[in-house]
Amino acid sequence: MSGTGRETTLPLGQLFMLGFRGEELRSSPWLHHALRHDKLGGVLLFDRNVDGSIQNIRSPAQLRRLTHALQDAADGQLLIAVDQEGGKVCRLKAAAGFPPLPAAADLAVQGMEASKRAANLCAEMLAHNGINLNFAPVLDVNAEPPDPVCPVIGGYGRSFGADPDVVAEHATVWVDAHHAQGIACCLKHFPGHGRACGDTHLGFVDASSTWQPLELEPYRRLIGATGTGFQDAVMSAHLVLRQLDASGRPATLSHPVLSGLLRQELGFQGVVCTDDLQMGAIRQHWSFQEAVQQALLAGADMLVVGNNLVDQPTALQEGIAAIEELLATGRIDEERIQASLARLQALKAGNFQKRNSCPVNH
Repeated sequence: MSGTGRETTLPLGQLFMLGFRGEELRSSPWLHHALRHDKLGGVLLFDRNVDGSIQNIRSPAQLRRLTHALQDAADGQLLIAVDQEGGKVCRLKAAAGFPPLPAAADLAVQGMEASKRAANLCAEMLAHNGINLNFAPVLDVNAEPPDPVCPVIGGYGRSFGADPDVVAEHATVWVDAHHAQGIACCLKHFPGHGRACGDTHLGFVDASSTWQPLELEPYRRLIGATGTGFQDAVMSAHLVLRQLDASGRPATLSHPVLSGLLRQELGFQGVVCTDDLQMGAIRQHWSFQEAVQQALLAGADMLVVGNNLVDQPTALQEGIAAIEELLATGRIDEERIQASLARLQALKAGNFQKRNSCPVNH
């Protein structure tokens, strides 16, 4: 325990997904303890560190050994995630021996059959290598000329286009392909990053003047009018959108955005994941403790800490202590934590596989 004076039997480590340094489990001594004793909920794998060195992924055989060791240490209860979108955002790269994947923008030009083939290839590759959660597909809607494309979305070819219907159709194909392989998806970046003119990895981005309500349409289409469609996971953006939250909080820390818009209005009942809490838009303005607490209070279920931009081996202990403080001071109750734990358990249990294919609601 952290010494807050608030004893709890809740497995608070389940609320965190952490990145780590090393190609083997033993390369990060803190990680084995986190998996065995703190019941860490998930890990996020990267191929490269920010300095260009290998972080977690060197080859298919090495990756399979790593994912097997991780699940063995966690008694098979671990979410193992990557960002495997295609194009420039691939953690399993062709240079390391994995099949190449086209970018979303290229697939949009090639058509739905090409997208379906790429989605099937991606899902099969992830399943074969022990990964059970993909932070994809991207639901961000591109800006249309003469407006500039977002540098980290349209600029990287990560969007399926400027038409929300087309974005939703391609995303549905990707979700269905992953579900067929027993892999969960995380839609991103809610409530829409496609028209933002900055990069939240680097710092504060206010997209209030460029964001449009149509950016919600792919989420509406996949989740469904009554919340009966997609229910795996959705990732929040670190964008400020004052028309959605006048306080100026980034969406990741915004109760009106996560609990009001995503949960209540759109009917999403799956797991809400934060984007990496170490990104500049958060780290430059809030302490790690504050970010954890405010994201949880906003409605997040899983708190993502990449340990790629910054190496923070104590993140789990600090994060658990931050939640214990919320409990000790009455700012959050155990029922709220239990609700997040239940959603995470449903995701791990593969409940998404028991639903029909993801509907596109016309």
